[in-house]
Amino acid sequence: MKYLCLVYLEKEKLRAVPDSECMSCGDGFRKSGLMVAAEALQPAETAATVRVRGGKVSVTDGPFAETKEQLAGFYLLDARDLNEAIQMAAKIPPAREGSVEVRPVRELNP
Repeated sequence: MKYLCLVYLEKEKLRAVPDSECMSCGDGFRKSGLMVAAEALQPAETAATVRVRGGKVSVTDGPFAETKEQLAGFYLLDARDLNEAIQMAAKIPPAREGSVEVRPVRELNP
């Protein structure tokens, strides 16, 4: 089953973990066949939030919600179950500085 691990960090801690350490973690997951994809994200102030209401598109600069931590990146992992996904998330280096939300991917019904 696929699990999305969302990495959250405070803005001041976005560079607290070296990129090389995150890349090494991803390489390990990839070599073991557990990683589907992973990417780091630009800071939240570079985001745009898009809404469509009544057929009209509105765009707001920045993230949808103001929070202390921001979405810094993600790992899409293929794990046996939630327990294994949580164990894998604990190995993601930014978990030491922020948090990693582990969420099962929902298959869409046609």
